[in-house]
Amino acid sequence: MHEYVCTLPGGYFDPEGKLHREVALRALGGYEEELITSGLQTPPRQITRLLQRCIQRIGDITTITEEIARDLLVVDREFILLMLRKITFGNVVVAKLACPWPDCLKPIDIDFKIDDVPVSALEDIQPDYACMLYDERLGASREFVFRLPKGRDQEHISHHLDEDESSLLTQLLSHCLLRIERDTQIDAHKVRDLSAAIRANLEIEIEARCPSIDLTMELTCPECSRSFVAPFELQDFFFGEVKTNIELLYREIHYLAFHYHWSEAELMNMPRTRRQRYIDILSSEIEKINDKAH
Repeated sequence: MHEYVCTLPGGYFDPEGKLHREVALRALGGYEEELITSGLQTPPRQITRLLQRCIQRIGDITTITEEIARDLLVVDREFILLMLRKITFGNVVVAKLACPWPDCLKPIDIDFKIDDVPVSALEDIQPDYACMLYDERLGASREFVFRLPKGRDQEHISHHLDEDESSLLTQLLSHCLLRIERDTQIDAHKVRDLSAAIRANLEIEIEARCPSIDLTMELTCPECSRSFVAPFELQDFFFGEVKTNIELLYREIHYLAFHYHWSEAELMNMPRTRRQRYIDILSSEIEKINDKAH
């Protein structure tokens, strides 16, 4: 099966501390398309399962478990999702966004190439980082050791989305903080006890060390002529594309199974582009037969 090889903006540290950055991917097949449309799990959990199935290797690691997919950095997971969209549906994205101004709300056509999306990689990625922050209540600086957010943190926070922003930050920090001074037993209660200034500075320290993917766009509404900056929600768009095409998937499987007598498992494991290639060939041959019959 064809592999698409790319380099992660962050990287995966194995249990021995070795950094792996090269990743080999395969396009979504029918089973992955079904997984996305099932809606039985939270989106971060769906992404974990999707990555586990579509990542062929990370560095020299060829057995990709859900735990490995869950331990990837959030930015790396988003990057892989971007690459999966590219090799499944193509490099060009065509979509619509609504003008955000309440008195307008007109749809705006957008298009861009995935290869043009700015990706900021970090060359000095580390398993963890230390920083000194001043605690005004103690009148002294304290050492904090943290790691960057991972997929497992996304999965955890997805169960707390009804909470306010401060509570979500508490949940994130309780997972990413590894040590405060000599204390390694960090939980949500200890994070809440930190001052607002320290919590805000910790968030800044984490963001400063994270690789990034810039999926924001500067747009001008053609109707009201006002400009704005809009985030492009990659996951929602990509998953939406798959869901829109799910009925087409079943029709393609039926069509190929009827004519070629291949099993459902064989066809569901095929990537979308390969299924469509066979359908094009088959349609062409059927058209030739019909032309001869007339």
